[in-house]
Parts: sequence; structure tokens; C-alpha cells
Amino acid sequence: MDENSNKQHDRIEVVDLEQEMRKYYIDYAMSVIAARALPDVRDGMKPVHRRIMYAMSELNLSPDKPYRKSARIVGDTMGKYHPHGDSSIYDAMVRMAQDFSTRYMLVDGHGNFGSVDGDGAAAMRYTEARLSKISMELLADINKNTVDFVPNFDDSLKEPSVLPCRFPNLLVNGTGGIAVGMATNIPPHNLNEVIDGVVKIIDNYTLENRETTMEELLAIIKGPDFPTGATIYGTQGIEQAYRTGRGRAVVRANLEVEEMHGNRQRIVVSEIPYQVNKARLVERIAELVKEKKIEGISDLRDESDRSGMRIVIELKRDANAKLLVNQLYKNTQLQDTFGINMLALVNNEPKTLNLKQMLTYYLEHQKDVVTRRTQYDLEKAQARAHILEGLLKALDYIDEIIRIIRASKVVAEAKEGLMNRFDFTDAQAQAIVDMRLRALTGLERERLENEYNELEARIEEYLAILSNEKILYGVIKEELLVIKAKYGDERRTFITYEEGEINLEDLIKNERSVITMTNLGYIKRTSLDMYHSQNRGGKGIKGIETRDGDYVKQLFIASTHDYLMFFTNRGKVYRMKAYEIPEAGRTARGIAIVNLLSLDGEERVSAVIQAKDMEEHGYLLMATRGGQIKKTDLSEYSNIRTNGLIAISLQEGDELIEVKKTDGRNDVFMATRKGQLIRFNEADVRATGRSSMGVRGITLNEEDEVIGMQLGNQGDSALAVTENGMGKRTALSEFSLQHRGGKGNLYYRITKKTGDVVSFKLVNKEQDLMLITDGGIIIRLRVEDISEIGRITSGVKLMGLEGDTKVVSIAKIREEQVEEDTDDPLAGMDFDDVAPEDE
Repeated sequence: MDENSNKQHDRIEVVDLEQEMRKYYIDYAMSVIAARALPDVRDGMKPVHRRIMYAMSELNLSPDKPYRKSARIVGDTMGKYHPHGDSSIYDAMVRMAQDFSTRYMLVDGHGNFGSVDGDGAAAMRYTEARLSKISMELLADINKNTVDFVPNFDDSLKEPSVLPCRFPNLLVNGTGGIAVGMATNIPPHNLNEVIDGVVKIIDNYTLENRETTMEELLAIIKGPDFPTGATIYGTQGIEQAYRTGRGRAVVRANLEVEEMHGNRQRIVVSEIPYQVNKARLVERIAELVKEKKIEGISDLRDESDRSGMRIVIELKRDANAKLLVNQLYKNTQLQDTFGINMLALVNNEPKTLNLKQMLTYYLEHQKDVVTRRTQYDLEKAQARAHILEGLLKALDYIDEIIRIIRASKVVAEAKEGLMNRFDFTDAQAQAIVDMRLRALTGLERERLENEYNELEARIEEYLAILSNEKILYGVIKEELLVIKAKYGDERRTFITYEEGEINLEDLIKNERSVITMTNLGYIKRTSLDMYHSQNRGGKGIKGIETRDGDYVKQLFIASTHDYLMFFTNRGKVYRMKAYEIPEAGRTARGIAIVNLLSLDGEERVSAVIQAKDMEEHGYLLMATRGGQIKKTDLSEYSNIRTNGLIAISLQEGDELIEVKKTDGRNDVFMATRKGQLIRFNEADVRATGRSSMGVRGITLNEEDEVIGMQLGNQGDSALAVTENGMGKRTALSEFSLQHRGGKGNLYYRITKKTGDVVSFKLVNKEQDLMLITDGGIIIRLRVEDISEIGRITSGVKLMGLEGDTKVVSIAKIREEQVEEDTDDPLAGMDFDDVAPEDE
């Protein structure tokens, strides 16, 4: 009894509980870190994703093969390589098939794979899947000994420890995972940018024999590119993440403020931040409206369909759209933060990596993959060349070889006889005895010789790759560029700069752009387009696509670094830099101006003034539709708030239509719709304060209104254009100088044929003229081709109009400002020549 007790006591081991718990917890933690939650830096995949990819390739589910049930794929993955729950495997596969979760989908799913509203995928027995085209690049050459294979969980099969991964998948598709004591959250990126970053590293090393700087990479890889698009607001967090491995990106939904009937507006959301549940977002907005935390919303609808996302937020009549947008950004996931944590496994150890390190580790992986593939191909080529050498030699001694084979009783005896007689190797001798009679033909000998010569060239190429690192890099670069050309696409996520974080002017080229505004308040900035000059009476070319009832109202040239002062019909002024206006194509409509300025419901921009800086000397001269004129020192407008500033006080029913920058010594010409004009000297207008009403410029007849105000230094003849495309020039000498406040003289004889005057300019004959119609048609004319005729006449035909089309706007071009070697037809356009509103 005592002996048994002693034996049992000998099996008891006294341990420190804390140490044991620490030991086993560390083992568990490392298992989660290395075998479950974190991606490998080389292929950007966690084990479950890698095993799904490999299992699908083993099932031969390439993009040209039929879909296979997801349950079969999950079953093979679980039974052969991944002994975990089927739901975890299926969830991982589903995410790789969702276009809103994965930037470049690795699985081509067929069936219900969930939605951005948070709906789950259908059960795996209902859905089907196969590999996508780009996923074949992950598995390319996997059977050429490019990666190591390790035993699976029960040692019955082999699985790859990493995939060849012919593109930088870790950055391209990103990943997220929570391990023990650490987590990773790597955003997706644009394939073109990431490949260009790797190519830059290769070029700097092979061409300049130097390392790539972080600044060079930051100039190429702009930031994350989410599958759901949206806009990243600010760059500091992105740069911090790329430099240190940790940072944050503020992502905002893409939305637009649209005009509705009854002077109302609506906010239309077309893209939301990455990983935001759309249905929950709409519910959150509804909750805020119900709790009256956000006021001014009258209706909320989700109009999304297969053509795209569309969340419509209708506003009440008196609501401020810009204010509401900011409230929604603040209180909902229309603005979300993506925390970047670039943690990945390097040699099976978790490391936080910066952008350059991630690309460098990937490049090292590709060097290994291409080297091993080349070595494999070399060995195969050398083995085949060795066989061909034997076959070609055998053809030279075919009669004797046939005799030896016929004299042999068994194949082994024949092989031995050939090896002894001709010094063939065992492999060569085996190939000879297996040779078919057709190899004796002349064509077959020629085919063998051609194959041998091709193999020799390939062997030479393989040896060069293996012996010269720069040639190896060249192969990697060439294959990456092929993938870029095949699968690359444009960025979906735009990046804007947060106000005050950097000096944007250091990044933006100072160049002239065309600024276009439409009657319904859409504005855009466009590179100078090509409009060839046409003869008088032509029909023009398409300048912009406009909606029904809209037309181009203002067209002018500005430097991207200039200040633009926007004066509205209500007498307020707003200010921004020209580069803050989004750039768009020639025929694009642009963005609603209410997205850029805090305009009231019926407030419209009626004039724009350009200023290099706000310290310029001079005056602003303003004219109203009701005939008022006002002169104020430019310095009075140096501090303009974001919500605008009072520029002129207006009488009830009056509107501001024209603003000019002046030195205070010009003659002023004010013209009306019904053909009256007054000329007076600017000295008659005393300078007044910013909020004053000004003085009487012209006395109007009943039902008449001012349509233009010009300064004497803007031209040597007066040009008037009517709504029916008629026009003329009149010498300035025909207009006598008067005192301000009178009725002026008749300058255009209005008839039914001409229609009312819509625009009045002072021009020089060296200038060109742009005429714009309410259908968006633009025609360019030479001013010297327009007849100069008397004051009380009806003019000549300037533009051929079709149907009910009307001329609504003109802009002039100063040719003397154009460089001699330029072919830019819009160069030199007067910036402040904007046509008054046509109602």
C-alpha cells in the first residue's frame, strides 16, 4: 500500500500556475497570430484565404470552367486543409466575392452573395463560385516549385505555405484581422498605383543603383482606393500611416446637392465610406430627424438599384444645404474614420511595416518566386535539350541503331547496347527506343532541330536571369506591367486636402483654366479646350452637356492660384481659390455651386471677379438690374467669411448683375435690354462703404432693365448681341458723355426679328468672340468680321439658330495676350466678361 502511494506521489508534478498559464496562453496567442488572424506580407493572405484559393485551383475552378457549388468548395477546403468551422470558411470566401468588400474580387460568385445593406449571403448549398481572372495571377506557376509546400493538418496532403502572388495583393486588396494583443487593418489600394510603386523601386535600383525614397513612393501611391469609392478628406493621416505603419483616413460619402421644383433642394448620396452598412446609415439619419437633432429634412428615400447607389434626402424650402451636409457628416457615417494599422507576418513574426517595407518584402518574394521558376524551367529545358541531342544523334546512325534494337531480346538489352555503342545516357537511350517511326521523316528531323535551337535560346535566357540580378528585376517589372495593363483601372476613391493642413498651391500647377457656370448653378474648371475659329453665321460645336432648361451663362479664364470673388444677385460676395473648383471634362455639367458656397434658396451667382491677391489697389464697380451704380474700395472685401459678406444693399426687387474691377478713372457704359445706353465718367460715382446702396446710374423706362455695364478701357467699339443671334458694333464716338442718372441714348433698334438685347460688350477688332446658346452650343467669331454700323440700327446675323434656340451669353478673347506658338483658341479671354442673367 505504501509502495503504491509512493508511485502515485512520484507522478505528481508541482508547477507554478502563473508560469503554466503564461506558457499555454502564449502558445495559443502565437497560433492565432501566425495561423489564423494575420496575413503574410508576401501574398497578403491569411491561411483560410490561401487554402480556399488552393482548394479551388485543385478543383480546377478556373474562370473558363463552370461554377461549382460553394458547399463543395467549403467541404474540400475544410476536409483537406482547414480543419475549422464551415461557416468561417464560407464567410471568408463570400467576402472575396463581394464587389463592395474586395477591391479586386478573387472569387467569381454566382448567386446571392450579400449586399452593402448588410444582408448575408445565401446558404452555401445555394450559391456557386469559381476563381476570378485576377486570382489566377495569385496562383500562377504554383506547380513550378515557386513556393514551399508543407504537410496539411493530418500529414496526408501538401499545401502551399505561401502563394506565388504575381501582384502585391496585401496592399491591393488590403485585409483586416484581430489577433491576440494585436490587430491589423490594411486598406485596399489601386492596382495601377501599387504596381507603379514597385516598378519605381526596380527602376531606381537597376537604372540609378540607388534606393527609393519614401517621398517618391508617396507621389505615386496617393492613398487607399476603396471598392465603394467615396472621398478621403485630408492626407496627413495617410502619410503618417505610410511612414510609420499606423494612421487614420477620414472618409466622406460622395454627395451632390440638386435643385428641385418649387425652389427646393435635395442631397443625393451616390457613394458611402468603406464598410458602412447603407441600411443602417439610412436608419440613423431617420432617427436624427425624428429626434429633431437634425432639422430641415422633409423626406428620406433609398433609391438604390442595380445601376448604382442613390440615397435621396429632400430638404425643406428654407433649409441650408451646406449646413445640413456638415451636420450629416458630423452625426452619421456619411463621414467615417478608417484606422490604418499595417501589421503583417514577416518570417512568421508579426511586424508593423511602412509602405516602403511592404513593397520591398513583396519584391523580395517575387525575386524568390521568379528565381525558383526560372531554375525549374531551366532544368526542364536542359533535360529536354539533352533528349533532343540524343534523338538528333540517333538520326545520323539510324540504320545501326535499328539493327541493335532488332537484335536485342528485351528493351533493357537494347538500351545497354545503345549506351555502350554511342555513349548515350540512360534518358537518351530510353527516348530512342520509345521513338516513333515518323521521326525518320525529313520534316520531323527539321522539327527536332528547330525545337533544339529554341531550347538553347531559352536556356541562355534562363542562365542570364539567374546570373544577373538586374535582368531578374527586369522580368519582374515586365510581368507586373502586363498585369497592370490587363487588370488596372481608375481610382474610385478621390482624395481632398483638409483645410489648413498644407499649402495646396505648392502642389497645384499655376495654369489657366476655363471656368464655366450654367444658369441652374453648375460650375466646373476645365483645361483649355480646342475651339477652332469659324466664319460668321456658322453653327458652332458642342461645348457642354446641359440639362433641359439649363444653359451656359458664364465662361471665363482664370489662373488656378487666383482668388475668385462670387457676387450674387442678392448683393452678397463669397470667395475661394480657382483650384478649389473641381476639374471636369469639356462636355461635363460640373458640380452645383451650392456645394461650394453657402447660398440661400433663391440666391444665384451673377458676377465673378478675379484677384491675384486681396491686397490689390483699386475699386469694385457694381451695377444693378434696376440701374443703380456703386463704387467701393477693393480692400473693403479682404476678409470674406465662408458664409459670405454683404457687398451691396439692394432695394426690394432689385438684383446685382455686374461687377468690374477698376482704377476709378474710366468711362462707364450702362446698357438696357430695350436698347438704351448711358455713358458717364466714373468720377461721377463717389466711393462708398461696403454695405451702401450706391447711386442712380441710369433712369429706366417702364419694363426695361440693365443688361450690361462696361468700362471705357475694355474696347474701342460697342458690341450688342440679341437673343435671335443678331448683333453689331458701334463706334464709341457715337455715344456722348453725359452725367450719370439720365435716360441715355438709343443704341440698338429693337424689332421682332432681332429680339431683345441679351449682352453688351466693349470690344477691339483684334479680339475673338464666343457666343453661347441656351442649348450649350458655342461658336467663335472674329470681332472684325462683325459689321460696325450706326447707333440706331438693327445689326446683322451673327449666328444661325435652330428652332426656339436663343443666344444667352457672350465672352470675348484678347488675342494680343496669346503667345505666338500657342494653338489655344480660348487663350486671352477677358476674365470679367460674364454675361448678365437672362430671364
